[in-house]
Amino acid sequence: MNPLLRIFKIELPGWRRFAWGDAVVLFGLAVLIYLGIRLGLGAPAVIQGPEIDLSPGVLPYYVTLSLRRMAAAYVLSLLFSLVYGSLAANHRLAEKILLPLLDILQSVPILSFLPVVLLSLVAVLPLRLALELSSIILIFTSQVWNLTFAWYQSLTTIPRDLQRISIVLGFNSWLRFKTLELPFAAITLIWNSVASWAGGWFFLMAAEIFAAGERNFRLPGLGAYLQEAASRGNITALAWGLGALILTIVALDQFIWRPLLAWSDRFKLQLVESENPPTSWFYDALRSSRVFTFCSQHLISSPWQRLDERLTRLFPGVGPDRPGKSRPHWLWYVLGTIVILFLLYEGYRGGQMLLGLPLEQWRAIVIGLLATFIRVFIALLIALAWTIPVGVAIGTNPRLANWLQPLVQVTASVPATALFPALVLIVLGLPGGLNLAAILLMLLGTQWYLLFNIIAGASAIPQDLKYTTNLLQLGRWERWRTLVLPAIFPFVITGAITATGGAWNASIVAEYTQFGGKIMHTTGVGAIISQATAAGDYPLLLAATLALILTVSTTNRLLWRRLYRLAEERYRMG
Repeated sequence: MNPLLRIFKIELPGWRRFAWGDAVVLFGLAVLIYLGIRLGLGAPAVIQGPEIDLSPGVLPYYVTLSLRRMAAAYVLSLLFSLVYGSLAANHRLAEKILLPLLDILQSVPILSFLPVVLLSLVAVLPLRLALELSSIILIFTSQVWNLTFAWYQSLTTIPRDLQRISIVLGFNSWLRFKTLELPFAAITLIWNSVASWAGGWFFLMAAEIFAAGERNFRLPGLGAYLQEAASRGNITALAWGLGALILTIVALDQFIWRPLLAWSDRFKLQLVESENPPTSWFYDALRSSRVFTFCSQHLISSPWQRLDERLTRLFPGVGPDRPGKSRPHWLWYVLGTIVILFLLYEGYRGGQMLLGLPLEQWRAIVIGLLATFIRVFIALLIALAWTIPVGVAIGTNPRLANWLQPLVQVTASVPATALFPALVLIVLGLPGGLNLAAILLMLLGTQWYLLFNIIAGASAIPQDLKYTTNLLQLGRWERWRTLVLPAIFPFVITGAITATGGAWNASIVAEYTQFGGKIMHTTGVGAIISQATAAGDYPLLLAATLALILTVSTTNRLLWRRLYRLAEERYRMG
């Protein structure tokens, strides 16, 4: 057994073999990626996007455009997470398909998925609409997975006594969602929303300005402004763009996230009120405002009550996995057969494309996977080493959180891709060179998923349990071993899954970068994907992307999924 696991007395559940659902999901996704590439071949051969103005006066307009895309992607992410996570957590049959699919989807690198989305939509929709939709979809893919994992983790770790009470009271699915599931997950969802927005800012540059061969896609926005400034080597414009981004992040923290965190403290599972609950001046101002109270009562409360009554009547009083369901209609079997035959045909054609790759390129993909895997592993170890103590300190000390939280959110949301060219110039002269720079960029882009989840887990520790450890006069190590580490364990696993997925995604920009007209790259699967994208080499892009997806999904199934089960079985409150 791993010595670390032996110290913490952790026993992993039994070996989880690959199920038929894994193979079906992986094959179906490979066919979809191949279909996207085929559609992309029908897009216009040469596309030139609008010029990006680097004058500071356009920044308010660009910020507004980017915020609109980020907000649209976040709403889609939240709705998707609530539906998808509920199905996976409450239905065993759905879980066998949805969890492998979630592992695979979060491992799809956003920047290799980008040409598939862009070229597919450009082939069938007007150019501007296709670019807007693809930008929102790509930001969505950078926001959604940690929200979905967090929601699923919360549903699977609800205390069993609360679950039994909801069953005894005859709650239907809507009442259960409203009174138990959503309040229990509120703190986790809010902190992961902060992480999702940080991830969205990280990939905003790639989602708003992008080149594939002779096709140059651009959308006016803050991300395009930062990318254009970095490409031209315009340090002044880059500083203006980063200043606008930081100002936007501070405003979001003060007017949205901090008030939500102060409001969510009421949902902490505890018998004793916290000594120093989180506070927000804006939240206090809203609560004391008569205008806000009047508007909330007449514009929000009344419509919400009508909707609540309608949903309460609409949803049946059920629990998960009800027996006695009717058998599927014969039409579903016919449709399923048609879909399977279509997937098999397109899979055959995609296989032909892959067989056309020379052996040297397959060898380069294998070597690149190993190199990137080592960088991801090192970045994860570094992230765990500092995020666990810092996250627990912030989550358990509100006074420390009051001044560290905005700083962390600003630092997390600054896109490391905007700073990476300057980072490369500094690090190139050090031992390790671009390899060290690639690890640092992976770390900058992924450590925040861990930190925000750990803060959420630490802040959710009940105050009565803290008092109990004080009464027992436990030492620091005993307190960590018996209270802190078990309490944050599910959150660490959730953060680690999304962090490693983010690190694989970040490898595409970490291993291949352009600054001032110069291209710098190192060995890795991310560099292969970037080079194939820039050259329009779609067979190589398909092969490298599928190899990356297979590697990440295998790691998730053999390691992280087993740890998820452990968190569900042994480390839930109750």
